[in-house]
Amino acid sequence: MTFMLKLLIVKTSSLGDVIHNLPIIHDICHHIADIEIDWVVEESFADIPKLHADVNRVIPVAMRRWRKSIFSKKTWQEIKLAKQQIQQKQYDIVLDTQGLLKSAFICKLAHGIKHGYDKHSIREPIASRFYDVTHACTYQQHAVIRNRTLAALSLGYPVPTGAPNYGLGEALLTVNLPKPYVIGLHGTSRDSKLWPLQHWIQLGKALADQGLHLVLPWASDEEESRANVIAISLNNATVLPKCTIEELAVIICQAQAAVGVDTGLSHLATALNIPTVAIYTDTNPALTGVMAGAHQPAVNLGGIGKIPSVVEVMNTLLTFKNSEL
Repeated sequence: MTFMLKLLIVKTSSLGDVIHNLPIIHDICHHIADIEIDWVVEESFADIPKLHADVNRVIPVAMRRWRKSIFSKKTWQEIKLAKQQIQQKQYDIVLDTQGLLKSAFICKLAHGIKHGYDKHSIREPIASRFYDVTHACTYQQHAVIRNRTLAALSLGYPVPTGAPNYGLGEALLTVNLPKPYVIGLHGTSRDSKLWPLQHWIQLGKALADQGLHLVLPWASDEEESRANVIAISLNNATVLPKCTIEELAVIICQAQAAVGVDTGLSHLATALNIPTVAIYTDTNPALTGVMAGAHQPAVNLGGIGKIPSVVEVMNTLLTFKNSEL
């Protein structure tokens, strides 16, 4: 009888971090044929691992929401249920690629040998005490590389050096939008990460000159308002209704290209093998910028205090290979 290795991955949040973790699934399955992979993830990001065909079971947790109502009976009922799901199986390896106290605590709940970063390779060093086996992975490298390195060291295969394979990219259904279109991922967590409103409008006009439509998603009232301001100034823009991550993934993967600020959705576009321009204005993309897979380009522009121009963004779009721009 074939032995099936059982692995539990703990990577709960945020959206970009969860996407950065996807390539380890392909790496693991490439080296270990008989493996069953479960994943613990924050409920709001559970759609992402569910999109990967090689993830067996997704276990949602709600650490962010639970903290806000820690004395609620319903909260403790949900925590009890999540604990039961985590402890349902005997795992051979429990792998914490998050490296935080909250993820280390989840890791500790599970049955199996716990692997994680050592105290010199982790943002919260005390978390390393929760693991049975720790591994050194320098912090001065891209998050995708750190995740892939930790997984390789934990499961005993060579550290991969090729382009990451995110394991996504197939449309789940066909959407009825003007085509071809570029998706404009304009929303992000901090105002300092935003690209100027007029830049988006100028980009829309430049796309119109190329026969391209601009599609604008949103997740909050503020983002919806900004999308409407952009769209009202253009004849080639569509503001989407509010979408789930899974619905948005379908729309992104049918785009000609993506232009996005420092947001998890830019990483999602890259993971879906869409040519992506990522715009940075307040953070350093060297460690957490988009990282291209093997099939389509992804380019980071800007940096701390450096706002990319519309010309830079458009020129980058026009140089993408294998696109129809």
